[in-house]
Amino acid sequence: MKNLNSTTRQELIQTIIDAVNDDRLIDQEVRETHHEVFNTDYYIIGTYKAEEWLKTNYGIFAAIDKIKKYEQDTFGEVTTDLSKAENVVNMLVYILGGEILRNSKVMQDNRNENWNEELLKEFLNELEEM
Repeated sequence: MKNLNSTTRQELIQTIIDAVNDDRLIDQEVRETHHEVFNTDYYIIGTYKAEEWLKTNYGIFAAIDKIKKYEQDTFGEVTTDLSKAENVVNMLVYILGGEILRNSKVMQDNRNENWNEELLKEFLNELEEM
């Protein structure tokens, strides 16, 4: 399995930090963070931009393989249209973002809570140390 390079990992962590700083998470359920950050908007729009992001950040075939394994394990079938670079990037980012968030102790310890200022501050500190 391809390892996430540190630049891409930091880019995705910054996406989470931006969501916190934009007040998108305040009063939201902690367990809904993955959906809110990585599934309510497109990460990349445009075929060329998506293809370049894949080549630079992960690899096209590695991304397709990761998506196929994830969807097969999670849903029992592959539902992402793998012929479209935008779909591949956005699903890959969804998967990788989930992996990053699963490593958050703050999220795991507060899964059934709502985000508040104190928790978000603790979460930001944790993200900045990742």
